[in-house]
Parts: sequence; C-alpha cells; structure tokens
Amino acid sequence: MKRFLFLLLFPVLLCAQSTIEDSADAKWLTNYDKAIKKSKKEDKNVLIYFTGSDWCPPCKMLKSDLFETSEFKSLADNYILLYIDMPRNQDLLSKEQYSHNKELLPKLNKKGVFPLLKIINSKGAVLDEYSGYAMNGEVKYHLDLLKNNL
Repeated sequence: MKRFLFLLLFPVLLCAQSTIEDSADAKWLTNYDKAIKKSKKEDKNVLIYFTGSDWCPPCKMLKSDLFETSEFKSLADNYILLYIDMPRNQDLLSKEQYSHNKELLPKLNKKGVFPLLKIINSKGAVLDEYSGYAMNGEVKYHLDLLKNNL
C-alpha cells in the first residue's frame, strides 16, 4: 500500500521541485555580482530571495502566494531580482551555483532564515528585509517591504 501511495504522489512531488526561476516571465538572476552590476546600470535596488526550494514549505507557498501574483510582478519591475536557493538535494544546482549561494549566506543571511527577502542597493548595503511566511495567504508585509523600498 505504501508503494502504491508513493507511486501516486511521486509526480506531485516532482512538480513541487520547480523553482521560481522556471516561471515564463520571471527575470530572476542567480549571480550576485551580475545582479549588482545590473543594479548599478539600471539604478535599481536588488531584491534577494533566499529559499530552500526542496525542503522549506513556507518558501514553496510563498512562490504561489506572492511571486506568481500580478501585484508582485508589477512591483518587481522596479527591482533587480536575485534568487538564492539552498536546497538540501545539492543535485538540483550545479556545484558552482551551490558554492556561490553558500558563500552568500554568511554575508547576507547570517541567521540562515528561510524564506528571506532582503533589499540591497547597488553598493551592496542592506536597506531592508523581511523573513518568514505564515503560509496563510497573507502577503501584505512582503508587498509593503517592496513598496517601501522602491
């Protein structure tokens, strides 16, 4: 019976592994230096999203409750978007990408909080941040963070 349930749920689990950067109209970068360079060029702040895409339930819920909304998409145009994933299954990322993301943790996510939205300027200075998600569909505070740092 357990095997039968596993076979039924396996396709669902595979779909849950999709990352935020898979979205057709997503403009998420995955390299810090490129994001900073683009931030300077376009005179925009950087929105950094720290996630654990394969193990963090609030991160998974935030993807649909916030990042896939039209309100987020309209605000996101004012930012350079940087996606930093720290999956437990390291095979989900290249070794280089995983190392890059891991190097950013002590610099920009010292407490190791997931999910974490952090806004920095083109010089890398932290302007604001918001951590966590209650998984109740309430993303007002996340949106306020974006609106307050345009």
